[in-house]
Amino acid sequence: MRRGGAYPPVWVALLWSALSLWPLAASAVECSTLEHSGNSYTICEVAADREQLRLFLSGPDGVPYGQFSAVRAAVAEQGEQLLFAANAGMYHDDRRPVGLYIEDGEQAMRVVTNAGPGNFGLLPNGVFCVGDARADVIETLRFVETAPACRYASQSGPMLVIDGELHPRFLPDSTSLYVRNGVGSSADGRRVVFAISDEPVSFHDFGSLYRDALHLPQALYFDGNISRIYAPQIGRNDPGFRLGPIVGVTAPREP
Repeated sequence: MRRGGAYPPVWVALLWSALSLWPLAASAVECSTLEHSGNSYTICEVAADREQLRLFLSGPDGVPYGQFSAVRAAVAEQGEQLLFAANAGMYHDDRRPVGLYIEDGEQAMRVVTNAGPGNFGLLPNGVFCVGDARADVIETLRFVETAPACRYASQSGPMLVIDGELHPRFLPDSTSLYVRNGVGSSADGRRVVFAISDEPVSFHDFGSLYRDALHLPQALYFDGNISRIYAPQIGRNDPGFRLGPIVGVTAPREP
């Protein structure tokens, strides 16, 4: 007979085992707030070897989704739910990607390797590549040389961190401050971290977040000023102008 409300050792072990596994099963995306060098950021981590990372640009009618709500409705028709989303690369006025874009294995825009105007052309830039059970940020020339298999890919720029070093053009005392967002990846491609600043920051400060606080060897800038995220687990559904490429994490819809 059990006395004093005590559980037999076997049940205690099973209970603790279940509790330890529950957070992993319950949340495909882990979002939190992080302070670094006097600035506040929202970061969302994804296990690329377990979760379904996708890119979205246009619906079957060719019209760009533009908004998180349109992506959410589209995946709902596929029996999926949208767990996270963010803008994912630079685009023209008609929402076409500026650089390489691959969606579900189909290339819609070629890779751009030459320097050019604006942040995209501030070389080195890079590619966010979602492959088989991994996702990687890869510097563009390295991407062209290695030709990795990407089911989804979006090119943007500049790179924030290249092989553990900040982009060589970033200045510690820069006065160019914007709300910025980007993505970083671990060396094995299993850990992916999306980040958005909660206040205007410089490129140097944003890159330092990925290098010094998140300890990721590769990180890529997505955009500034128009940056926003959808993260319902922390109550974020940022409004804003229509977007081009959108990155999302989806999962089967719960019955």
